[in-house]
Amino acid sequence: MSFIWSSLLGLLALPPLLVLAYFILQRRRRERAARSGFGVVQSPGGVTASPSGGSGVRRHIPAMLFLLGVTVLLFSLARPQATVSLPRYEGTVVLVFDVSGSMAADDIAPTRMEAAKTIAADFVNDQPANVRIGVVAFSDGGLTVQTPATNREATLATIERLVPRRGTSLGNGILVGLNTIAVDAGDPPLVNTNSLSTADDVLTAPQGWYPSAVILLFSDGENNDPPDPLAVTDLAADLGVRIYTIGVGSLEGATIRVEGMTIHTQMNEALLTEIAQASGGQYYFAGDSAGLDRIYSDLEPTLSIKPEKLELTSLLAGLSMLVFLAGGALSMSWFGRVI
Repeated sequence: MSFIWSSLLGLLALPPLLVLAYFILQRRRRERAARSGFGVVQSPGGVTASPSGGSGVRRHIPAMLFLLGVTVLLFSLARPQATVSLPRYEGTVVLVFDVSGSMAADDIAPTRMEAAKTIAADFVNDQPANVRIGVVAFSDGGLTVQTPATNREATLATIERLVPRRGTSLGNGILVGLNTIAVDAGDPPLVNTNSLSTADDVLTAPQGWYPSAVILLFSDGENNDPPDPLAVTDLAADLGVRIYTIGVGSLEGATIRVEGMTIHTQMNEALLTEIAQASGGQYYFAGDSAGLDRIYSDLEPTLSIKPEKLELTSLLAGLSMLVFLAGGALSMSWFGRVI
């Protein structure tokens, strides 16, 4: 058990003082009663009784309940937390965005990048609450910009901040997506992407199994930096992660200017289709909204048991109120007064 406001545990020194004060008051009451001649008497049945009408230990029970209620209430002020293991069905989706310079092309209005962001935002809004969504951006390298979470507002804000950059490495984007899935599952990263230079580095990565996770790859399919995206796709298949590719662009392409150079860019639908099929996923064109809706049905949610911290403040405060009420009810029933 842990405490959010552990410093308030010092208040638990108060109940022992209250117990001491109670017994001091009881002793003084007996002394006053003895001096006045109204001390403890014998009832006709031989039962020892006090002038207040309480007999034996019973007359102390309401006061002890009151002190117990105070103790529980003071304990709750420290905001205790218990770690509980809760079973739940969940799935993980990692949105992997191509943010290379070619995504600024306008062959899909208003641009490939903005079209991808719109499609992704619609997909996020349609997902059930138990699906955790992460975001990865890549150009010539990969970067996790949000780990998988159920906070839809944060995910949408992350997507909105994406802007085109330079270079394209589909392999790095997929690999960082796989790393994100592995780390989210509590495993070490599959490989250090900072030292990645060849496809051979990818193939030595440790193996795992993540069938409840999928990658959605938003890209025009152009690739000009290592590692080989198909080698990384084979790794994804070995890990049980399916890759759904969303082609953003047109086969005719468009001409753009990048750092003063004029470049013609067009969608590589064949590569995106090969990546999807090799991993057990599916290729969709960006305009196929019905196809994107089917992606969730292809998820295989797993029953996982994860430890979660549960705050007990409200539960303990309610318990203390019940103890107070019980003490008051007994006092009224036995002695006709509240403590």
